[in-house]
Amino acid sequence: MERKNKLAWITGANGLIGNYVVQTAPKFAPQWQVRALTREQFDLLNFETVEREFKKDRPQIIIHCAAISVISEAQKNPARAKQINVEMARFLAGLAAEIQFVFFSTDLVFDGRKGNYAEMDAPNPLQIYGETKLAAEQIVLKNPQHLVIRTSLNVGVSRAGNRGFNEQLRLSLQNGEPMKLFTDEFRCPLPAAETARVVWELANKKCAGIFHVAGAEKLSRWQMGQLLVQRWPDLKSKIEPGLARDFPGPARALDTSLNVSKAQKILSAPLPDLGQWLALHPNEPF
Repeated sequence: MERKNKLAWITGANGLIGNYVVQTAPKFAPQWQVRALTREQFDLLNFETVEREFKKDRPQIIIHCAAISVISEAQKNPARAKQINVEMARFLAGLAAEIQFVFFSTDLVFDGRKGNYAEMDAPNPLQIYGETKLAAEQIVLKNPQHLVIRTSLNVGVSRAGNRGFNEQLRLSLQNGEPMKLFTDEFRCPLPAAETARVVWELANKKCAGIFHVAGAEKLSRWQMGQLLVQRWPDLKSKIEPGLARDFPGPARALDTSLNVSKAQKILSAPLPDLGQWLALHPNEPF
């Protein structure tokens, strides 16, 4: 049996995607030994500690999932969002100058005016969250060996129970809150388990540059909600259709659907659409 002799650092291991990347490693990347990094171990903003641990562990890859990913949180505290989403990525990418580095970005680097965005389309984020992710992308991509993965809404089960779109929706409905879901805002949702599978495959193939990793089908938030509530017949509160243009918050990107053909050409199994995946996994806890 081959001895595990390569170490992977996974940051944000308590988050939705980070947790799935850690949990799927034995299946998709058995040659890697994983260190799942969480705030309980050390603060990634304590760069002195991070550098000491890096020199001690000498990982061969960093998969950087840690971030402020809640749009409203980033909007309320831009300085904090920049510190975590940009400066942390800058430092880790610098440490990883001679090894593989995988950075998670977002479809929200686009303004949503056209949809079906390819990797080379010009970004134009409308909110702080997308701005910080774009700034970090530009830093990471200065190293031609590093990989940026732009993804869309991910669904799944997180350790905290509130990180996935599906978890947030279910919690609201459990609390008796009728939810208005937009019929005019489109994303390409993907189960986090599939995102993790793709990350490991791209990393194992030493891919670099930008890859879009998202569901194969564009769905409105309303359509996503209709697929998900079929799993929860016990909930009495209902979802209702609404319009993003009536939303009182900051401007929203209405169609950030991602073209995933670049990734599809490389992957051993295709990226699924959400409805297809849910139908094939009826017992998956959601």
